[in-house]
Parts: sequence; C-alpha cells; structure tokens
Amino acid sequence: MVLFYKIFFYISAFVIFWAMIGYPISLKILNLIYKSRKIEKDYSHQPNVTVMVVAHNEEKVILEKIKNIIELDYPKEKIEFLISSDNSTDRTNQIVKEFIAENPDTNIRLYEVKKRMGKTNAQNEAQKTVTTEFLVMTDANSMLDRNAVKELMAAFTSEDIAYVTGRLSILNPEVSDVSYAETSYWNSDLTTREIEGRIQTITAGNGALYACRTKDYYDFDPIQCHDSAMPVYYALLGKRAIANHDAIAYEKAGEVIEDEFRRKVRMNRVLLAHILPDIRILNVFKYKWFSYFYFGHRTCRYLLWISHLIILITNVMLIQESWFYLLVFIGQVLFYLLALVKAITKINNKFVNLVYYYVITIIAQWVGVYNIMTGKTKPFWEKAESTR
Repeated sequence: MVLFYKIFFYISAFVIFWAMIGYPISLKILNLIYKSRKIEKDYSHQPNVTVMVVAHNEEKVILEKIKNIIELDYPKEKIEFLISSDNSTDRTNQIVKEFIAENPDTNIRLYEVKKRMGKTNAQNEAQKTVTTEFLVMTDANSMLDRNAVKELMAAFTSEDIAYVTGRLSILNPEVSDVSYAETSYWNSDLTTREIEGRIQTITAGNGALYACRTKDYYDFDPIQCHDSAMPVYYALLGKRAIANHDAIAYEKAGEVIEDEFRRKVRMNRVLLAHILPDIRILNVFKYKWFSYFYFGHRTCRYLLWISHLIILITNVMLIQESWFYLLVFIGQVLFYLLALVKAITKINNKFVNLVYYYVITIIAQWVGVYNIMTGKTKPFWEKAESTR
C-alpha cells in the first residue's frame, strides 16, 4: 500500500511541478535552440476583413467599442464591422442602431441573436452572414490598438496558418492585488504562447483579439469557447495557430476576487473534456511539438485540481515514512494557511497575493468540475462589472 501511495504522490507532484515550473523552463531552453525562428509578416497582405464584436448587455461600453474599431488603421474599403448582439435586453441594440443611422458610411451592421445561448453561438450565427475572406473577433470591453487588424493580417503568410491571436495588454495591473496577480500570470503565459507559436503552434488563444479565414471557421458547440477550441481544432488538421503580439488589445483585469473567481469558474466549464480533447494529440510522431506543448501547457494545468488533492492525501499517508514527507506536508499546510490568512486579513503582500490567487484558481477548477458533474455548466455568463 505504501508503494501505491508513493506512486500517486510522485505522479501528482510531477504534474504540479511540470505545469507551473518545469514546462515554462523547458520552453525557455527550446527558445534558445529555436531563437533564429521568427514569425514572418507580410504587410502587403490586406484582404477583405470583417471585425465581429459579440455583445450581451454591453450598454456601458458598446459605443466606445464602436468608436474604437472604426478608427482602426486598415483600408476602409476592405473592412466591415459586425455587432452580434446575444439577445441583449438593455440599450445595447438601440445604441448600435442609433450609431448606424447617424453614421451611414461606417459599414457597420447589427446581427440580433433571438435566443441567448452564449458567445460561441452568437459567433456561429453571425458568421454565416460574413462574406469577407477573413474574420477578426474581439470582445466588447477590449479596446484595440489602431494597427491590430493590420498586424493580424500580416501574420497570415501561408495557407497552413489558420489562426492568429493578438496580445491582451492589461490596463490596470496595479489597481488591486487581484489585478496584479492576474497580470503577473498573464504576462508569463504570453511568453509561453509566443514561443510555442514560433516553434510550431499555440495551444490556446485569447478572446480579446484573434482572426481566422472565414472558410476555415467551424461551428463549435456553444459550451466551448474559441480561446481553447480553435487552436486545437486547427492543429489536428495539420494547420498552425500562432501569436502575433504586435496586434494588441487593451482590457481591464478583474479588480475584485469575486469577478476573477467567476471568470475562472467559467473558463473551467469544459475542463474535464480538455484534459485530453482528442486522443490523436498523443501521436507525437504526427503532431510533433504540439503534443508536447499541449501536455505541458494544458493537460497538466487541467489536472492541478485533482493533483493537489491526491498529493495532500497521499502525503498524510506517508508522513511516518521519512522526514522528507513530513517536511512536504508542513510545506503544503503553510501554503494553504497563507492563502487563508490573505482571505481573512486582506494583507497586501505580493508573494502572499500570488499564493492566494493560485489557491483561488485551484478552487475555481474544483467548482468547474462540480458544475460539469452536476450538469450546471452553461454556455453564457454574467459579465464582470470591474472589467468595464
């Protein structure tokens, strides 16, 4: 029985270590090996583009968003704007219609989704009305850099590149300990994606800004999100998903833990299915670096919830085996106590904040798993007000 505990203890320890430390370090080593490999760009590539914005009850930001996208630096005769309103019940539709009436030359149109089924469904429905060669998608609360679309299109330098994501730049990193922790995590993840994309393909994008060919668009199940589904879908087709971090979107991170926690729970609504979404990913001979990237960047992270529980339970069972297991147990207890102290006292210490943020992330995974097992997952969610 002791051997059984040890096997699961070390497997869980490896998953945690590899997800948070080992894989990022391995990528830095790979980056040295592939340092000469760069993302190619062709700024003469300026095809017809539709910029799609999905909105549900975004009356607070939709006018600012519209004004933002119509100022994009891209040939006016080659760009269209599509607002897909996911059954909005506030003034979102009215604001869009009024702007269109007052600005008839801006080439904006509104698509009204009759039944609210979430962002992905709103994209699926609206996409069927798109006639341009390329489709750029962005969130209502994400403001784009003037060159964002130009940069995305410049990165489509070959037919095997099916998806390009931009860089989300967080506007409020120092406003609260929550936004600081999220910014720290996100900046680290951006480095990971940039390296993955240069070597072969990324494992996930971000919903703030990304693009694909209209002909390559796929109607994903509404419970899924393009951030995690699209890069995997294209990789399994033998195509590439890359990151061009010169295409920039600006957005506020959640400033209160309640908003950030709900966001993370939403992100984990398909966690179990994404541990290994397709058995073909294991075929390293065919998919090469993508198999390695997905295991390190996705599979291990999606297993953190269960790995932390297993390592704690097996650690308790192994305490009497040696001083090593006792020290590891004490370390685990202190780790969780730090998060508890932060929750109770609201102490503002950068190290403690990161520990607290990490523990909240693990709890959000557990809630996501619970929702999946009890059938409580849904394809839509309420927006985080602190990000508006």
